[in-house]
Amino acid sequence: MAMVRSRSIFELDLYIAFSAISLLVIGIMFIFSSGVAATGQVVSTEYLRQILWASTGLVIMFLITFTDYRIFERTAVLLYLMMIVLLILTLMFGRIVNGARRWIGIAGFGGQPSEFMKIALLILLARYYSNRLGRARSLVVFLGGLGLTLLPTMLVLLQPDLGSAMVYIPIFLVVAFFSGARPAHIGFLVATGLLFLLFTVIPFWQEHLSHRALPAVGVLTDLRALQFLLAGVGLAGLLAGIGLYATRRPVFGWILYSLAVVVIATPMAFAARRFLRDYQIMRLVVFVDPYIDPQGAGWNIIQSITAIGSGGVAGKGYLQGTQSHFQYLPAQSTDFIFSILAEEWGFLGVLLVFALFVVIFVRSLYVMVSAREHFAAFLVAGVLALFVVHFTINIGMTIGMMPVTGLPLLLLSFGGSSVWTALIGLGLVMSVYQHRYQY
Repeated sequence: MAMVRSRSIFELDLYIAFSAISLLVIGIMFIFSSGVAATGQVVSTEYLRQILWASTGLVIMFLITFTDYRIFERTAVLLYLMMIVLLILTLMFGRIVNGARRWIGIAGFGGQPSEFMKIALLILLARYYSNRLGRARSLVVFLGGLGLTLLPTMLVLLQPDLGSAMVYIPIFLVVAFFSGARPAHIGFLVATGLLFLLFTVIPFWQEHLSHRALPAVGVLTDLRALQFLLAGVGLAGLLAGIGLYATRRPVFGWILYSLAVVVIATPMAFAARRFLRDYQIMRLVVFVDPYIDPQGAGWNIIQSITAIGSGGVAGKGYLQGTQSHFQYLPAQSTDFIFSILAEEWGFLGVLLVFALFVVIFVRSLYVMVSAREHFAAFLVAGVLALFVVHFTINIGMTIGMMPVTGLPLLLLSFGGSSVWTALIGLGLVMSVYQHRYQY
């Protein structure tokens, strides 16, 4: 019999709510700061729109909090299909902004479906795996979840929006991991992805960073050489398969496993290089050495690192930053909002923001492990993955440790779609917490 315990508003997860509201306020403050010119004149009203989005987003978050999260389990397929349709419509009729067709709307109202797709995907994956608990280790189940993830990933890549597409796969991997998927399956996907990225960028690194040609890299760029490589790997795989069949020794299985990673990653990288645009190629190069193109693709990283480094311990003071007020930082209210914060509030301000995010991470992890049913746990795992990936990639690119991908820092960066996505996700986490005594 279902156990039911009366609820009170005081059982709301105040830690998450307080942290979210605090980050929203800080974000609005620095979006305002990004719109102040060196003369002191306010040249942007983005902060007013952010206040509107944050206010309406908080209403949505609390409505979801007090709504039984099981409703989303029942509507998961419908939500997913609706977002797939919106992604297709975006490709057909969306507005082009900064070279990408990401935004769709009517009469000035709309958003980025790629952001809301993150929520729809994690809800569907939570339902998918909660309905297949006894078969989570199956390769068929793993490939099914991967297929559900790759469909929106490919649609978003066609926009192109590499940043959003990069979030979908980690959400899938985290939900699959906590559902009990085999580590070998997860490891295969991770290894293939990393090798794909490496084989994609190595030729560009050689072209722009190396002072001499490396013969081995030619295998990755010449079609005929690539065919010989794949033929050799295929022959090695055949021999390893014979060895595995004849001896049943695990070593031959691992050889096959490794060769399969190479066979899949290499042609994917070869094809990807044909579709990458010039600005995307340079982003992959300049994060290694931004001074290769200091006035072009490397400008963002150089100015961001300069802003962060100049903040020192206590910062220059609110509204006293130079990189933002002299408009040296492109996309300073979105991609590089963290850089402004670090310049004006310094290391102490960074610690404050990090602490607020850590509270959200830790509390989400607590809600996940204390959830009374698998769907709830997987749902929170997906939201946690969403926040951690955004946090890691955005901070990484502002300090020059990762390529610039255009991924916002949730709750702080300017943008209605990202703010609503983040608050909807936190609403789902708090809904699980609020209804934890009902199962």
